[in-house]
Amino acid sequence: MVFLIFSSFFGLCFSFILWLFSYFLASRVFFSYSKSSPFECGFDSSMSARVPFSMRFFLLAVLFLIFDVEIVLLMPISLVMDLFSCMSIFILCLMFLIILLGGLFHEWKEGSLNWVM
Repeated sequence: MVFLIFSSFFGLCFSFILWLFSYFLASRVFFSYSKSSPFECGFDSSMSARVPFSMRFFLLAVLFLIFDVEIVLLMPISLVMDLFSCMSIFILCLMFLIILLGGLFHEWKEGSLNWVM
């Protein structure tokens, strides 16, 4: 308990000292209207700077993230194999994979995986 209090106090003091250094050593920036206005160089700046992207690539990236997180969630199972029986680990993994395969089947039937039309 003493170690926890000491390390919390040390972390707060260290953060405060770093904040003080940055406050005193940083250069002061004064607001200037001419510097904050956009530089005109011949293009229309009123247009949107965002470029539209394909929704199919976005859905593919989301699917990749979902199924990539699957690996992160399955990795700790190897650490707890000694604590539980083999059958309970098997049922846990099977339920997890059935849920993921159900999601994959839904995306396939919805047509999100067809990106060549």
